[in-house]
Amino acid sequence: MQAVRSLTTLRRRAGAVLVDSFFSGASRLGRMHPLARPERHGVEVIRDVAYAEEGAHERHRLDVYRPSDGPGPWPTVFYVHGGGFRILSKDTHWIMALSFARRGYLVFNVGYRLAPKHPFPAAVEDVAAAYRWMARHGAEYGADLRRLAVAGESAGANLATALTLAATYRRAEPFAAGVFETGVVPRAVLPACGIFQVSDVDRFARRKPGFPRFLRDRLEEVERGYLGREPTRHGPTIDFADPLRWLERAEPPDRPLPPFFLPVGTKDPLLDDTRRLAAAVRAHGAEAEDRYYEGEVHAFHAFPFLRSSRRCWSHTFAFLERHVADASLTPPRDDAPTGPRSRGRGTR
Repeated sequence: MQAVRSLTTLRRRAGAVLVDSFFSGASRLGRMHPLARPERHGVEVIRDVAYAEEGAHERHRLDVYRPSDGPGPWPTVFYVHGGGFRILSKDTHWIMALSFARRGYLVFNVGYRLAPKHPFPAAVEDVAAAYRWMARHGAEYGADLRRLAVAGESAGANLATALTLAATYRRAEPFAAGVFETGVVPRAVLPACGIFQVSDVDRFARRKPGFPRFLRDRLEEVERGYLGREPTRHGPTIDFADPLRWLERAEPPDRPLPPFFLPVGTKDPLLDDTRRLAAAVRAHGAEAEDRYYEGEVHAFHAFPFLRSSRRCWSHTFAFLERHVADASLTPPRDDAPTGPRSRGRGTR
């Protein structure tokens, strides 16, 4: 039995190293391309801005990407990187920040502590701290927080969704209460290819017979590394790891939910979470534009040489133009009552 456990552990570690090496290597190679230089796109970058004043960790940093033509203010994207809560960083996700900034958005590209050394709720506490920092200091960098989108992919999509719920539901957790008290509510949310329920990752294998062992290992690493072996020990705070189940309970928010843009590939093993989240958002009367890209795998939109990646970014910017970019749009009020909102429609 001990030998079996040892082999399982070795297999999982090897798989984790492979995944980390692939994405980190792709990021480094991408940076070597001449078009990766921000100045080629009229973008300036302010790196490693500290957002936590007390007990700061080296990952309590964010990068500011902003257009270099003028003082702003600019519509703003608060971006949270993915990596299964365990790997990668704001630095590996430079292409996401640059993609938004070259289209005229100011971007706060946020780092956070990683599991398993820093398990739940460390990551969500950190992005909440960065959000509070943005509420206090964003305008100093030219951010127009009346025109704010919260975005992320994979684990970052989970954190972006949890952060949005902290801004729209009044909760007792100190990190969430701090977000709610800022009164800053996103005008749009862009959680791409997300894992929206970290507990019970075996649900993917139960739903799809023959689910690959390699993928099961990766998902089990995500759950155990982030939540530990007993997720129930987190009590009600588990909602911030499982925002999908939270929304499916149909509890009315204290402020209306903003519109959601939900892109995912049809070959993504996490596909079903996007379908469920879109349905849950619509059940609250909010807009959910879910788009499915035929034959594409997880996080395909991070590779701009793919035709479907360019289509996804085109759809993303069209969504932002409708909900965020226009300064004449009425911003969400921090004291707006909950009420019915126009229903979204799933699109392909």
